[in-house]
Amino acid sequence: MITIIDYDAGNMKSVEKALLHLGEEVQVTRRAEDILCADKVILPGVGNFGSAMGKLDEYGLTDVIRQVCEKGTPFLGICLGLQLLFEESAESPGVKGLGILPGKICRIPKASGLKIPHMGWNALHLPRTGRLFAGVPEGAYVYFVHSFYLQAADERMVAAETDYGVGIHASVEWGNVFACQFHPEKSGDLGLTILQNFAGLDKGTEGVG
Repeated sequence: MITIIDYDAGNMKSVEKALLHLGEEVQVTRRAEDILCADKVILPGVGNFGSAMGKLDEYGLTDVIRQVCEKGTPFLGICLGLQLLFEESAESPGVKGLGILPGKICRIPKASGLKIPHMGWNALHLPRTGRLFAGVPEGAYVYFVHSFYLQAADERMVAAETDYGVGIHASVEWGNVFACQFHPEKSGDLGLTILQNFAGLDKGTEGVG
């Protein structure tokens, strides 16, 4: 069972649809007991960092997410779900993120010829062999929609990078915690491969806590 965390995020349905297409058993819930018992957990998200953290707090999900990550359950953050895993974001100064992974979220700088938000297909550079990217070739194109980007504090966790006027850490992997700034559920067959790889992960022996 793959559990998608429901905190009123914008892309829950598209993630659910992609997983059902792959033949996976899926539930969408904010019930703590269901999330803690899940085989795998996904935190989707589209929207504002501060508002999203407010929703996670309102629904009592911040500690639940930390517990899931600490006990070794495979966990995937998508788009805003990636950003929330880190410590802070320039989008919402003074609002603390989940702090599960070290790093910060920065605003994409303005540059000639580049539109913000970044909306469209960009090629990935894969600096190391990540478990999410088995069968995904160097230079694969995936779909992004964002105005803020990750600077991970430890480059050893970076599984994919891209460039949009600035180097962007597009995906991370640290223990049982995975995250993508891009939308695998909107990235065609390659995106489905990434989701399939996540669905096939075994539970880790220990978490990131």
